[in-house]
Amino acid sequence: MRAGRFLTFATPVIYSDDTLWPRILAVLRMWEDARQIPETVERYLDSTLESVDSAEELALGVAQRVGFDEDDLVKIGMAVRESMVNAVVHGNRYNANKRVRLSVAANRERITVRIADEGDGFDFSRLPDPRSPENLMSTSGRGIFLVRSFMDEFQIRRLEPAGTEVTLVKYLVSK
Repeated sequence: MRAGRFLTFATPVIYSDDTLWPRILAVLRMWEDARQIPETVERYLDSTLESVDSAEELALGVAQRVGFDEDDLVKIGMAVRESMVNAVVHGNRYNANKRVRLSVAANRERITVRIADEGDGFDFSRLPDPRSPENLMSTSGRGIFLVRSFMDEFQIRRLEPAGTEVTLVKYLVSK
């Protein structure tokens, strides 16, 4: 538009307190509810490395909406990636007939991520310590160690009839 020209409306738009204020309040309530309502998302993902990216993106979206800071978002993302890689590669062994269950639940206090594969499982007590001298140069075996260091709580359990589930918890204000 050139200077000196104005837009005119055929019908004037008039907002009164009776129509505008309830709309503003409704929008404010929706915004406030979105920040306070606990959020839970569950997905069944294919045993592919693309699913690792999807799981990380989903978990980070929930964590960000709850209010985790950038440092915690990096830790949560790395923990979810490592756990998903373990489920896809070591648990399901890329088997197209097996799925990985991802559950992400969050509230104002914490985020809880559960990742379960359908694999044969393994003996948790036989996990090598990546800090021991004989394992320092190993090219693998640090995933669970890293996950434990990034999250406030970490649990691993065998599922029946098959599979392994890890539970990752990060508090909004870390313990």
